[in-house]
Amino acid sequence: MHDQKRYKAEFGDFQTPISLTREVCSLIAQIGFLPASIVEPTCGKGTFLTAALETFSDVQRVLGFEINPYYVTQAQHDLAQTFPHASVEVCQADFFRMNWSEILETLPEPILVIGNPPWVTNATLSTLDSNNLPQKSNFDNLRGIDALTGKSNFDISEWMLRKSIEWLDGKHGALAILCKTSVARKVLLYAWQHDLRIESASVYIFDAHEHFGASVDACLLFVRSNPTGKSKECSVFRSFHAQKPDTVFGLQDGRIVANVKLYQKWKMLAGITLKGWRSGIKHDCSKVFELHVEHGNLVNGLREVVDIEPDVLYPLLKSSDLASRRNPRLWMVVPQRTIHDEPYRLKMEAPRAWNYLHEHAHLLERRKSSIYRKRPPFSIFGVGPYSFAPWKVAISGLYRKMEFVQVSPFQGCPVVLDDTCYFFPCHSEEESRLLYELVMSEPAREFWSSLIFWDAKRPITAQLLNSLDLMALARLMNKECDTARMLAERQMVEYTAGLHQRLLFREETADYESEPVRDRASWKV
Repeated sequence: MHDQKRYKAEFGDFQTPISLTREVCSLIAQIGFLPASIVEPTCGKGTFLTAALETFSDVQRVLGFEINPYYVTQAQHDLAQTFPHASVEVCQADFFRMNWSEILETLPEPILVIGNPPWVTNATLSTLDSNNLPQKSNFDNLRGIDALTGKSNFDISEWMLRKSIEWLDGKHGALAILCKTSVARKVLLYAWQHDLRIESASVYIFDAHEHFGASVDACLLFVRSNPTGKSKECSVFRSFHAQKPDTVFGLQDGRIVANVKLYQKWKMLAGITLKGWRSGIKHDCSKVFELHVEHGNLVNGLREVVDIEPDVLYPLLKSSDLASRRNPRLWMVVPQRTIHDEPYRLKMEAPRAWNYLHEHAHLLERRKSSIYRKRPPFSIFGVGPYSFAPWKVAISGLYRKMEFVQVSPFQGCPVVLDDTCYFFPCHSEEESRLLYELVMSEPAREFWSSLIFWDAKRPITAQLLNSLDLMALARLMNKECDTARMLAERQMVEYTAGLHQRLLFREETADYESEPVRDRASWKV
Protein backbone atom coordinates (compact mmCIF):
# COMPACT_ATOMS: atom_id res chain seq x y z
CA MET A 1 0.00 0.00 0.00
CA HIS A 2 2.86 2.36 0.84
CA ASP A 3 4.44 1.73 -2.59
CA GLN A 4 1.12 2.45 -4.31
CA LYS A 5 0.76 5.77 -2.48
CA ARG A 6 4.35 6.71 -3.33
CA TYR A 7 3.78 5.83 -7.00
CA LYS A 8 0.61 7.90 -7.12
CA ALA A 9 2.43 10.87 -5.57
CA GLU A 10 5.52 10.50 -7.75
CA PHE A 11 3.69 10.17 -11.05
CA GLY A 12 0.65 12.32 -10.26
CA ASP A 13 -1.36 9.21 -11.03
CA PHE A 14 -5.01 10.32 -11.27
CA GLN A 15 -6.65 7.94 -13.74
CA THR A 16 -9.35 9.81 -15.65
CA PRO A 17 -12.85 8.27 -15.35
CA ILE A 18 -14.40 7.25 -18.67
CA SER A 19 -17.44 9.48 -17.99
CA LEU A 20 -15.19 12.55 -17.91
CA THR A 21 -13.18 11.58 -21.01
CA ARG A 22 -16.44 11.11 -22.91
CA GLU A 23 -17.61 14.57 -21.85
CA VAL A 24 -14.33 16.08 -23.04
CA CYS A 25 -14.41 14.35 -26.42
CA SER A 26 -18.06 15.25 -26.90
CA LEU A 27 -17.25 18.91 -26.23
CA ILE A 28 -14.38 18.86 -28.74
CA ALA A 29 -16.74 17.44 -31.39
CA GLN A 30 -19.39 20.07 -30.59
CA ILE A 31 -16.79 22.81 -31.00
CA GLY A 32 -16.29 21.45 -34.51
CA PHE A 33 -12.76 20.10 -34.30
CA LEU A 34 -12.36 16.78 -36.17
CA PRO A 35 -8.87 15.30 -35.87
CA ALA A 36 -7.10 13.15 -38.42
CA SER A 37 -4.61 12.02 -35.73
CA ILE A 38 -4.83 11.71 -31.96
CA VAL A 39 -1.87 11.59 -29.57
CA GLU A 40 -2.02 11.01 -25.82
CA PRO A 41 1.47 11.37 -24.28
CA THR A 42 0.47 9.99 -20.83
CA CYS A 43 -2.42 7.65 -21.58
CA GLY A 44 -2.59 5.61 -18.38
CA LYS A 45 -5.17 2.85 -18.73
CA GLY A 46 -6.50 4.32 -21.96
CA THR A 47 -9.83 5.92 -21.05
CA PHE A 48 -9.15 9.02 -23.16
CA LEU A 49 -8.19 6.86 -26.14
CA THR A 50 -11.40 4.86 -25.70
CA ALA A 51 -13.57 7.99 -25.62
CA ALA A 52 -11.72 9.51 -28.58
CA LEU A 53 -12.20 6.41 -30.72
CA GLU A 54 -15.90 6.34 -29.79
CA THR A 55 -16.31 10.01 -30.76
CA PHE A 56 -14.04 10.38 -33.79
CA SER A 57 -14.72 7.30 -35.89
CA ASP A 58 -12.94 8.68 -38.98
CA VAL A 59 -9.62 9.31 -37.24
CA GLN A 60 -6.68 7.87 -39.21
CA ARG A 61 -4.08 7.28 -36.48
CA VAL A 62 -4.25 7.05 -32.69
CA LEU A 63 -1.08 6.90 -30.57
CA GLY A 64 -0.88 6.42 -26.81
CA PHE A 65 2.25 6.50 -24.66
CA GLU A 66 2.60 5.51 -21.01
CA ILE A 67 5.51 4.94 -18.62
CA ASN A 68 3.77 2.29 -16.48
CA PRO A 69 4.10 -1.11 -18.25
CA TYR A 70 1.05 -2.55 -16.44
CA TYR A 71 -1.15 0.28 -17.71
CA VAL A 72 0.27 -0.21 -21.22
CA THR A 73 -0.71 -3.89 -21.18
CA GLN A 74 -4.20 -3.10 -19.87
CA ALA A 75 -4.79 -0.32 -22.41
CA GLN A 76 -3.58 -2.49 -25.31
CA HIS A 77 -5.90 -5.33 -24.28
CA ASP A 78 -8.99 -3.16 -23.70
CA LEU A 79 -8.59 -1.16 -26.92
CA ALA A 80 -7.99 -4.30 -29.01
CA GLN A 81 -11.15 -5.84 -27.57
CA THR A 82 -13.33 -2.78 -28.12
CA PHE A 83 -11.87 -1.46 -31.40
CA PRO A 84 -10.40 -4.50 -33.21
CA HIS A 85 -10.10 -2.68 -36.56
CA ALA A 86 -8.88 0.74 -35.38
CA SER A 87 -5.42 2.07 -36.19
CA VAL A 88 -4.34 2.50 -32.57
CA GLU A 89 -0.94 1.94 -30.96
CA VAL A 90 -0.04 2.04 -27.27
CA CYS A 91 3.65 2.03 -26.35
CA GLN A 92 5.65 2.20 -23.17
CA ALA A 93 7.61 5.46 -23.16
CA ASP A 94 9.06 8.12 -20.85
CA PHE A 95 7.69 11.54 -21.75
CA PHE A 96 10.94 13.28 -20.82
CA ARG A 97 13.09 11.14 -23.11
CA MET A 98 10.99 11.02 -26.27
CA ASN A 99 11.56 12.91 -29.52
CA TRP A 100 7.99 14.17 -29.77
CA SER A 101 8.51 16.56 -32.66
CA GLU A 102 9.76 13.71 -34.80
CA ILE A 103 6.70 11.62 -33.91
CA LEU A 104 4.25 14.41 -34.76
CA GLU A 105 5.94 15.08 -38.09
CA THR A 106 4.75 11.65 -39.28
CA LEU A 107 1.07 12.27 -38.44
CA PRO A 108 -1.67 13.60 -40.74
CA GLU A 109 -3.21 16.91 -39.73
CA PRO A 110 -5.22 18.15 -37.96
CA ILE A 111 -3.61 16.63 -34.87
CA LEU A 112 -5.32 16.39 -31.48
CA VAL A 113 -3.03 16.16 -28.43
CA ILE A 114 -5.25 15.05 -25.57
CA GLY A 115 -4.90 13.81 -22.03
CA ASN A 116 -4.43 14.37 -18.33
CA PRO A 117 -0.72 14.78 -17.44
CA PRO A 118 0.54 14.37 -13.83
CA TRP A 119 -0.76 16.82 -11.23
CA VAL A 120 2.43 16.95 -9.19
CA THR A 121 5.11 19.59 -8.57
CA ASN A 122 8.87 19.36 -8.87
CA ALA A 123 9.15 20.11 -5.13
CA THR A 124 7.04 17.04 -4.31
CA LEU A 125 9.18 14.89 -6.57
CA SER A 126 12.34 16.21 -4.97
CA THR A 127 11.12 15.14 -1.52
CA LEU A 128 10.50 11.65 -2.96
CA ASP A 129 13.97 11.60 -4.55
CA SER A 130 12.22 10.93 -7.86
CA ASN A 131 13.77 10.86 -11.34
CA ASN A 132 10.40 11.54 -13.00
CA LEU A 133 11.51 15.04 -13.93
CA PRO A 134 12.69 17.01 -16.95
CA GLN A 135 16.35 17.99 -17.02
CA LYS A 136 16.82 20.37 -14.10
CA SER A 137 17.16 24.07 -14.86
CA ASN A 138 15.92 27.42 -13.63
CA PHE A 139 12.46 26.97 -15.19
CA ASP A 140 11.66 30.63 -15.85
CA ASN A 141 15.11 32.22 -15.46
CA LEU A 142 14.14 33.51 -12.04
CA ARG A 143 16.57 35.79 -10.27
CA GLY A 144 17.54 36.38 -6.66
CA ILE A 145 15.01 35.61 -3.96
CA ASP A 146 12.35 34.42 -6.45
CA ALA A 147 14.65 31.59 -7.51
CA LEU A 148 15.14 30.56 -3.88
CA THR A 149 11.51 30.58 -2.75
CA GLY A 150 8.14 29.29 -3.94
CA LYS A 151 8.26 30.89 -7.38
CA SER A 152 10.82 28.29 -8.48
CA ASN A 153 8.36 25.46 -7.78
CA PHE A 154 6.34 24.31 -10.81
CA ASP A 155 3.86 21.67 -11.86
CA ILE A 156 5.29 18.90 -14.01
CA SER A 157 2.16 19.19 -16.17
CA GLU A 158 3.11 22.81 -16.92
CA TRP A 159 6.44 21.71 -18.37
CA MET A 160 4.68 18.98 -20.37
CA LEU A 161 2.03 21.37 -21.69
CA ARG A 162 4.63 23.89 -22.77
CA LYS A 163 6.29 21.18 -24.81
CA SER A 164 2.96 19.97 -26.20
CA ILE A 165 1.88 23.43 -27.34
CA GLU A 166 5.28 23.90 -28.98
CA TRP A 167 4.80 20.66 -30.97
CA LEU A 168 1.66 22.14 -32.54
CA ASP A 169 3.18 25.51 -33.41
CA GLY A 170 2.67 26.10 -37.14
CA LYS A 171 0.48 23.01 -37.54
CA HIS A 172 -3.26 22.53 -37.86
CA GLY A 173 -4.13 20.99 -34.53
CA ALA A 174 -5.56 21.27 -31.06
CA LEU A 175 -4.51 20.70 -27.48
CA ALA A 176 -7.17 19.36 -25.08
CA ILE A 177 -5.72 18.79 -21.63
CA LEU A 178 -7.14 18.49 -18.11
CA CYS A 179 -5.05 20.55 -15.68
CA LYS A 180 -5.12 23.07 -12.86
CA THR A 181 -6.48 26.44 -13.95
CA SER A 182 -3.28 28.10 -12.74
CA VAL A 183 -1.26 25.78 -14.99
CA ALA A 184 -3.48 26.58 -17.97
CA ARG A 185 -2.84 30.31 -17.52
CA LYS A 186 0.92 29.86 -17.17
CA VAL A 187 1.07 27.72 -20.31
CA LEU A 188 -0.94 30.23 -22.32
CA LEU A 189 1.19 33.12 -21.04
CA TYR A 190 4.29 31.21 -22.15
CA ALA A 191 2.76 30.60 -25.60
CA TRP A 192 1.67 34.22 -26.02
CA GLN A 193 5.00 35.62 -24.90
CA HIS A 194 6.82 33.35 -27.36
CA ASP A 195 4.42 34.20 -30.22
CA LEU A 196 3.30 30.63 -30.77
CA ARG A 197 0.68 30.51 -33.49
CA ILE A 198 -2.65 30.06 -31.72
CA GLU A 199 -5.99 30.41 -33.47
CA SER A 200 -8.09 30.38 -30.27
CA ALA A 201 -8.00 29.26 -26.64
CA SER A 202 -10.66 28.36 -24.09
CA VAL A 203 -10.82 26.91 -20.61
CA TYR A 204 -13.81 24.94 -19.32
CA ILE A 205 -14.08 24.68 -15.55
CA PHE A 206 -14.92 21.31 -13.99
CA ASP A 207 -15.14 19.87 -10.45
CA ALA A 208 -11.82 18.13 -9.75
CA HIS A 209 -13.05 16.94 -6.34
CA GLU A 210 -15.99 15.12 -7.92
CA HIS A 211 -13.85 13.30 -10.47
CA PHE A 212 -10.48 12.93 -8.70
CA GLY A 213 -11.04 13.77 -5.04
CA ALA A 214 -8.61 16.69 -5.52
CA SER A 215 -9.38 20.06 -3.91
CA VAL A 216 -7.93 22.26 -6.66
CA ASP A 217 -9.34 24.60 -9.29
CA ALA A 218 -9.25 22.60 -12.51
CA CYS A 219 -10.23 22.96 -16.14
CA LEU A 220 -10.06 21.58 -19.63
CA LEU A 221 -7.59 23.69 -21.59
CA PHE A 222 -8.52 23.68 -25.27
CA VAL A 223 -6.18 25.44 -27.69
CA ARG A 224 -6.49 25.44 -31.49
CA SER A 225 -3.40 26.10 -33.60
CA ASN A 226 -2.82 26.92 -37.24
CA PRO A 227 0.04 28.45 -39.24
CA THR A 228 -1.50 31.96 -39.22
CA GLY A 229 -2.86 32.07 -35.66
CA LYS A 230 -2.26 35.30 -33.71
CA SER A 231 -4.76 35.15 -30.85
CA LYS A 232 -3.62 36.18 -27.37
CA GLU A 233 -6.91 35.82 -25.53
CA CYS A 234 -8.70 32.96 -23.78
CA SER A 235 -12.43 32.54 -23.10
CA VAL A 236 -13.44 31.14 -19.71
CA PHE A 237 -16.51 28.90 -19.57
CA ARG A 238 -18.09 28.00 -16.24
CA SER A 239 -18.72 24.38 -17.29
CA PHE A 240 -18.53 21.99 -20.24
CA HIS A 241 -22.15 22.88 -21.02
CA ALA A 242 -21.93 26.68 -20.82
CA GLN A 243 -22.97 28.39 -24.06
CA LYS A 244 -21.16 31.70 -23.46
CA PRO A 245 -17.93 32.55 -21.67
CA ASP A 246 -18.06 34.27 -18.27
CA THR A 247 -15.03 36.36 -19.08
CA VAL A 248 -12.00 36.63 -21.34
CA PHE A 249 -8.42 36.86 -20.10
CA GLY A 250 -5.37 37.53 -22.20
CA LEU A 251 -2.09 39.28 -22.86
CA GLN A 252 -2.42 43.06 -22.84
CA ASP A 253 0.46 45.54 -22.93
CA GLY A 254 2.91 42.78 -22.10
CA ARG A 255 1.04 41.51 -19.02
CA ILE A 256 -1.57 38.82 -18.44
CA VAL A 257 -4.91 40.29 -17.36
CA ALA A 258 -7.88 38.46 -15.88
CA ASN A 259 -10.55 40.54 -17.59
CA VAL A 260 -9.63 42.08 -20.94
CA LYS A 261 -12.73 44.29 -21.12
CA LEU A 262 -12.26 45.73 -17.63
CA TYR A 263 -8.54 46.28 -18.21
CA GLN A 264 -9.23 48.22 -21.40
CA LYS A 265 -11.61 50.45 -19.41
CA TRP A 266 -9.01 51.41 -16.77
CA LYS A 267 -5.60 50.78 -18.33
CA MET A 268 -4.77 54.50 -18.11
CA LEU A 269 -4.09 53.78 -14.42
CA ALA A 270 -1.34 51.25 -15.13
CA GLY A 271 2.14 52.07 -13.84
CA ILE A 272 5.56 50.60 -14.59
CA THR A 273 8.34 49.63 -12.11
CA LEU A 274 6.56 51.20 -9.12
CA LYS A 275 7.65 50.15 -5.63
CA GLY A 276 5.49 51.74 -2.93
CA TRP A 277 3.64 48.64 -1.74
CA ARG A 278 5.60 46.21 0.44
CA SER A 279 5.05 42.84 2.05
CA GLY A 280 5.27 42.51 5.83
CA ILE A 281 8.07 40.99 7.86
CA LYS A 282 9.07 37.38 7.19
CA HIS A 283 10.55 35.42 10.09
CA ASP A 284 9.26 31.79 9.79
CA CYS A 285 9.37 31.07 13.53
CA SER A 286 6.26 32.38 15.25
CA LYS A 287 6.98 30.52 18.51
CA VAL A 288 10.02 32.72 19.05
CA PHE A 289 9.26 35.99 17.24
CA GLU A 290 5.55 36.41 18.13
CA LEU A 291 4.50 37.15 21.69
CA HIS A 292 1.15 37.64 23.37
CA VAL A 293 0.17 39.28 26.67
CA GLU A 294 -0.98 37.02 29.47
CA HIS A 295 -1.65 38.34 32.99
CA GLY A 296 0.51 41.37 32.26
CA ASN A 297 3.44 39.32 30.98
CA LEU A 298 4.75 38.70 27.48
CA VAL A 299 4.54 35.01 26.58
CA ASN A 300 5.94 33.26 23.51
CA GLY A 301 4.57 30.29 21.56
CA LEU A 302 6.49 27.92 23.85
CA ARG A 303 4.51 29.20 26.86
CA GLU A 304 7.61 30.94 28.25
CA VAL A 305 7.46 34.35 29.92
CA VAL A 306 9.71 36.72 27.96
CA ASP A 307 11.53 39.73 29.39
CA ILE A 308 13.30 41.77 26.71
CA GLU A 309 13.87 45.42 25.84
CA PRO A 310 10.80 47.34 24.57
CA ASP A 311 12.81 48.84 21.71
CA VAL A 312 12.83 45.53 19.80
CA LEU A 313 9.09 44.93 20.25
CA TYR A 314 6.36 46.14 17.91
CA PRO A 315 2.60 45.52 17.83
CA LEU A 316 1.78 42.99 15.10
CA LEU A 317 -1.14 42.59 12.72
CA LYS A 318 -1.68 39.41 10.70
CA SER A 319 -4.00 38.76 7.75
CA SER A 320 -6.85 37.57 9.97
CA ASP A 321 -6.54 40.74 12.07
CA LEU A 322 -6.79 42.94 8.97
CA ALA A 323 -9.78 40.96 7.68
CA SER A 324 -11.53 41.33 11.05
CA ARG A 325 -10.33 44.93 11.54
CA ARG A 326 -8.94 44.04 14.98
CA ASN A 327 -6.41 45.92 17.06
CA PRO A 328 -3.06 44.16 17.49
CA ARG A 329 -3.19 41.16 19.81
CA LEU A 330 0.44 40.14 19.38
CA TRP A 331 3.88 41.73 19.59
CA MET A 332 6.76 40.89 17.25
CA VAL A 333 10.41 40.73 18.19
CA VAL A 334 12.13 42.79 15.46
CA PRO A 335 15.94 42.38 15.82
CA GLN A 336 16.79 44.36 12.66
CA ARG A 337 15.91 47.81 11.33
CA THR A 338 16.88 46.91 7.75
CA ILE A 339 17.61 43.67 5.91
CA HIS A 340 21.34 44.54 5.98
CA ASP A 341 21.36 45.29 9.71
CA GLU A 342 23.55 42.90 11.70
CA PRO A 343 21.66 41.34 14.64
CA TYR A 344 24.98 41.25 16.54
CA ARG A 345 24.43 44.89 17.55
CA LEU A 346 21.79 43.60 19.98
CA LYS A 347 24.60 42.36 22.23
CA MET A 348 25.28 45.97 23.19
CA GLU A 349 21.97 47.71 22.48
CA ALA A 350 19.48 45.09 23.72
CA PRO A 351 21.36 42.34 25.61
CA ARG A 352 18.21 40.70 27.00
CA ALA A 353 16.81 40.37 23.47
CA TRP A 354 20.15 38.98 22.27
CA ASN A 355 20.18 36.39 25.05
CA TYR A 356 16.56 35.45 24.33
CA LEU A 357 17.26 34.85 20.64
CA HIS A 358 20.53 33.06 21.41
CA GLU A 359 18.72 30.70 23.79
CA HIS A 360 16.30 29.78 21.00
CA ALA A 361 18.89 29.61 18.22
CA HIS A 362 18.25 25.88 17.77
CA LEU A 363 14.69 26.68 16.63
CA LEU A 364 15.75 29.51 14.34
CA GLU A 365 18.37 27.32 12.69
CA ARG A 366 15.60 24.89 11.67
CA ARG A 367 13.86 27.44 9.48
CA LYS A 368 13.52 25.67 6.14
CA SER A 369 13.53 28.55 3.68
CA SER A 370 16.79 28.82 1.76
CA ILE A 371 16.74 32.62 2.13
CA TYR A 372 18.22 32.22 5.63
CA ARG A 373 21.28 30.37 4.41
CA LYS A 374 24.54 32.30 4.78
CA ARG A 375 22.69 35.03 6.66
CA PRO A 376 23.60 36.21 10.17
CA PRO A 377 21.83 34.38 13.01
CA PHE A 378 18.30 35.52 13.87
CA SER A 379 17.90 37.27 10.49
CA ILE A 380 14.48 38.33 9.28
CA PHE A 381 13.33 39.60 5.88
CA GLY A 382 10.96 42.24 4.54
CA VAL A 383 12.15 44.81 7.05
CA GLY A 384 13.26 48.38 6.34
CA PRO A 385 12.43 52.02 7.17
CA TYR A 386 9.00 51.47 5.61
CA SER A 387 8.22 48.84 8.29
CA PHE A 388 8.32 51.57 10.96
CA ALA A 389 6.14 54.16 9.20
CA PRO A 390 3.71 55.51 11.82
CA TRP A 391 0.68 55.08 9.55
CA LYS A 392 -0.03 52.49 6.88
CA VAL A 393 -2.73 51.35 4.51
CA ALA A 394 -2.73 47.55 4.41
CA ILE A 395 -4.47 44.54 2.87
CA SER A 396 -4.38 40.80 3.45
CA GLY A 397 -2.75 38.70 0.77
CA LEU A 398 -4.73 35.62 1.77
CA TYR A 399 -8.36 36.75 1.73
CA ARG A 400 -10.05 36.93 -1.64
CA LYS A 401 -11.40 40.47 -1.44
CA MET A 402 -10.10 43.96 -2.14
CA GLU A 403 -10.56 45.34 1.36
CA PHE A 404 -7.97 47.82 2.62
CA VAL A 405 -7.46 48.91 6.23
CA GLN A 406 -6.01 52.11 7.69
CA VAL A 407 -3.41 51.09 10.28
CA SER A 408 -2.68 53.67 12.98
CA PRO A 409 0.01 53.64 15.68
CA PHE A 410 -0.84 51.41 18.64
CA GLN A 411 0.08 52.45 22.18
CA GLY A 412 2.31 55.11 20.65
CA CYS A 413 4.21 52.60 18.52
CA PRO A 414 4.25 51.85 14.76
CA VAL A 415 2.43 48.63 13.91
CA VAL A 416 4.27 45.98 11.87
CA LEU A 417 2.62 43.36 9.68
CA ASP A 418 3.53 39.76 8.88
CA ASP A 419 4.49 38.53 5.43
CA THR A 420 0.93 37.50 4.49
CA CYS A 421 0.04 41.22 4.37
CA TYR A 422 0.90 44.09 2.04
CA PHE A 423 1.05 47.75 3.00
CA PHE A 424 1.92 51.26 1.85
CA PRO A 425 3.88 53.38 4.38
CA CYS A 426 2.42 56.78 5.28
CA HIS A 427 3.95 59.70 7.21
CA SER A 428 0.70 60.94 8.68
CA GLU A 429 -2.95 60.26 9.27
CA GLU A 430 -3.71 62.71 6.43
CA GLU A 431 -1.67 60.61 3.99
CA SER A 432 -3.26 57.36 5.11
CA ARG A 433 -6.76 58.86 4.88
CA LEU A 434 -6.22 60.07 1.31
CA LEU A 435 -4.55 56.81 0.24
CA TYR A 436 -7.41 54.78 1.72
CA GLU A 437 -9.92 56.90 -0.21
CA LEU A 438 -7.97 56.38 -3.44
CA VAL A 439 -7.51 52.62 -3.17
CA MET A 440 -11.09 51.96 -2.09
CA SER A 441 -12.47 53.87 -5.11
CA GLU A 442 -14.29 52.11 -7.93
CA PRO A 443 -11.60 52.86 -10.56
CA ALA A 444 -8.83 51.40 -8.37
CA ARG A 445 -10.77 48.28 -7.38
CA GLU A 446 -11.93 47.61 -10.94
CA PHE A 447 -8.40 48.14 -12.31
CA TRP A 448 -6.93 45.68 -9.83
CA SER A 449 -9.84 43.27 -10.38
CA SER A 450 -9.03 43.24 -14.09
CA LEU A 451 -5.62 41.78 -13.19
CA ILE A 452 -6.54 39.39 -10.37
CA PHE A 453 -7.07 35.66 -10.82
CA TRP A 454 -8.94 34.88 -7.63
CA ASP A 455 -8.18 31.15 -7.76
CA ALA A 456 -4.44 31.84 -7.42
CA LYS A 457 -2.71 30.67 -4.24
CA ARG A 458 -2.12 34.29 -3.24
CA PRO A 459 -4.23 36.46 -5.56
CA ILE A 460 -3.10 39.79 -4.07
CA THR A 461 0.62 40.55 -4.21
CA ALA A 462 2.90 43.57 -3.94
CA GLN A 463 3.54 43.29 -7.68
CA LEU A 464 -0.20 43.54 -8.34
CA LEU A 465 -0.68 46.52 -6.02
CA ASN A 466 2.32 48.32 -7.49
CA SER A 467 0.81 48.07 -10.97
CA LEU A 468 -1.52 51.00 -10.19
CA ASP A 469 -0.13 54.54 -10.57
CA LEU A 470 -1.43 56.59 -7.62
CA MET A 471 -0.79 59.91 -9.39
CA ALA A 472 -2.87 58.84 -12.40
CA LEU A 473 -5.62 57.72 -10.03
CA ALA A 474 -5.52 61.00 -8.07
CA ARG A 475 -5.85 62.99 -11.30
CA LEU A 476 -8.76 60.85 -12.46
CA MET A 477 -10.55 61.42 -9.14
CA ASN A 478 -9.71 65.16 -8.98
CA LYS A 479 -7.67 64.49 -5.83
CA GLU A 480 -4.37 65.87 -7.08
CA CYS A 481 -2.65 67.73 -4.23
CA ASP A 482 0.66 67.89 -2.35
CA THR A 483 -0.28 64.86 -0.25
CA ALA A 484 -1.14 62.82 -3.35
CA ARG A 485 2.16 63.87 -4.94
CA MET A 486 4.10 62.69 -1.88
CA LEU A 487 2.39 59.31 -2.07
CA ALA A 488 3.07 59.07 -5.79
CA GLU A 489 6.74 59.99 -5.36
CA ARG A 490 7.09 57.22 -2.81
CA GLN A 491 6.05 54.80 -5.54
CA MET A 492 8.78 55.97 -7.89
CA VAL A 493 11.87 56.30 -5.65
CA GLU A 494 13.65 53.34 -4.08
CA TYR A 495 12.78 53.32 -0.38
CA THR A 496 15.94 52.08 1.34
CA ALA A 497 18.16 52.88 4.30
CA GLY A 498 21.81 53.76 4.83
CA LEU A 499 24.33 55.67 2.74
CA HIS A 500 22.58 54.90 -0.53
CA GLN A 501 19.28 56.40 0.62
CA ARG A 502 17.92 58.83 -1.99
CA LEU A 503 17.93 62.48 -0.95
CA LEU A 504 14.16 62.73 -1.15
CA PHE A 505 13.74 60.22 1.66
CA ARG A 506 16.64 61.02 3.96
CA GLU A 507 14.38 63.09 6.18
CA GLU A 508 11.61 60.52 6.44
CA THR A 509 14.06 57.68 7.12
CA ALA A 510 15.56 59.68 9.95
CA ASP A 511 12.07 60.30 11.30
CA TYR A 512 11.23 56.59 11.38
CA GLU A 513 14.54 55.54 12.90
CA SER A 514 14.70 58.13 15.66
CA GLU A 515 11.28 57.68 17.25
CA PRO A 516 11.25 58.16 21.03
CA VAL A 517 11.09 55.05 23.19
CA ARG A 518 7.49 54.24 23.98
CA ASP A 519 6.29 53.48 27.48
CA ARG A 520 5.05 49.90 27.11
CA ALA A 521 5.41 48.85 30.73
CA SER A 522 1.75 47.93 31.16
CA TRP A 523 1.54 45.81 27.96
CA LYS A 524 -2.19 46.44 27.73
CA VAL A 525 -3.58 45.12 24.48
